[in-house]
Amino acid sequence: MSNQLEKIKELIDRRAAARLGGGEKAIAKQHEKGKYTARERIAMLLDEGSFEEMDMFVEHRCTNFGMEKKHYPGDGVVTGCGTIDGRLVYLFAQDFTVSAGSLSETMSLKICKIMDQAMKMGAPCIGINDSGGARIQEGINALAGYAEIFQRNILASGVIPQISGIFGPCAGGAVYSPALTDFTLMMEGTSYMFLTGPKVVKTVTGEDVTQENLGGASVHSTKSGVTHFTAKTEEEGLALLRKLLSYIPQNNLEEAPYVDCTDPIDRLEDSLNEIIPDSPNKPYDMYEVIAAIVDNGEFLEVQKDYSKNIIIGFARFNGQSVGIVANQPKYLAGVLDSNASRKGGRFVRFCDAFNIPIVSLVDVPGFLPGTGQEYNGVILHGAKLLYAYGEATVPKVTVTLRKSYGGSHIVMSCKQLRGDMNYAWPTAEIAVMGGAGAVEVLYAREAKEQENPAQFLAEKEAEYTKLFANPYNAAKYGYIDDVIEPRNTRFRIIRALQQLQTKKLTNPAKKHGNIPL
Repeated sequence: MSNQLEKIKELIDRRAAARLGGGEKAIAKQHEKGKYTARERIAMLLDEGSFEEMDMFVEHRCTNFGMEKKHYPGDGVVTGCGTIDGRLVYLFAQDFTVSAGSLSETMSLKICKIMDQAMKMGAPCIGINDSGGARIQEGINALAGYAEIFQRNILASGVIPQISGIFGPCAGGAVYSPALTDFTLMMEGTSYMFLTGPKVVKTVTGEDVTQENLGGASVHSTKSGVTHFTAKTEEEGLALLRKLLSYIPQNNLEEAPYVDCTDPIDRLEDSLNEIIPDSPNKPYDMYEVIAAIVDNGEFLEVQKDYSKNIIIGFARFNGQSVGIVANQPKYLAGVLDSNASRKGGRFVRFCDAFNIPIVSLVDVPGFLPGTGQEYNGVILHGAKLLYAYGEATVPKVTVTLRKSYGGSHIVMSCKQLRGDMNYAWPTAEIAVMGGAGAVEVLYAREAKEQENPAQFLAEKEAEYTKLFANPYNAAKYGYIDDVIEPRNTRFRIIRALQQLQTKKLTNPAKKHGNIPL
């Protein structure tokens, strides 16, 4: 065998060794837990045969605590680029079979290189997390590595889409990178995120808690709102990441990809003409409205189990990707509260950063009252949603279906927050407050002088409702651009979006605003 062939054989052998990560036993152990390896996950996520690996032969440099005897090519993370539906993405996947996927200085350098490449090429960056945390043997170098990653997350924010998949442990300082990215997906039963683990919690607070109850997918999808998606299987999770990317552009200078639309743009949905109940206090399901108006009824919901009084997610109108923000009358009557405001505000800002038009479906009776909300800073949280809508320069189409009262009317993309096209159904009630509350303020003194105060207030409420429980008063002032027939909503939204494709709007020059955080 010639010298060149020997060197080629050595390369092939080295590649084979690197692809084994921590070895066959460690891989088998990963499979026993119901988890795939880093390379298996990458193969499922990317288009077949598209993965180009980088830094396969990188090894750590630590000589402390016997680490000089433990060397694995790749050092616990697989990095590179590939395509999803033919579109370039960069990604890294932590390899739990190597030192429990713990982060070393060289691992952070590999990850940072990928993030830098993603920024340079204007392509999404996906991180698959499955790590025991910082590599303790490397001390401050591991901490510095995390900080380098976080700095890149911050600089990439709003420039390229950043997505995190939590497919195993993610604890301590490691949680901040996913928190800084645009979307996070967690695996049910096998992933968790927390700053301090159950042992530390027990020591400091005396509280007994399991990893799942402290930071599992169910906790972060329902209580904290930290994660945007959950999946039962890794196959389902990776397919969901592919689907999410189909609604999102490559970077902040491009538009989201168009999809050929087979759903007629002028399709009439007669069910919408009867969906609003006669009783103003009776709920209906906003999901039915969304399904009726978007292309083929397809809607990718974000944070579906968190703060259910507001619905956010992606859909298409005539093949164009849009972000939908909708109040849900079926849950807490669709009121806004602290969590709903934060949820909606962050989604609006994502859409604005990446040139995705926003369609708002409004049925909101107000903000949730009470000391719990006021003490929790509902004023500040509500201002976040207000700020997000007012700051957004993408096309904004608002449809008011029923109630739109007081401050919550303003916050939900009203005309004065630069809403481009504001429509209302004939059932819309746009006013400072509902009739019952209004007459108590307006006629409290007069009611006391009446023989039958209840009847007097009821008559005045009917009078107020006739005057203001309709969209025409707002339309009279131009605050509503048109009152539309509900069944025609899909067509009107599509026409509005077509009109707004050439929209040009910029905010005043400044370093950045000071959003009420």
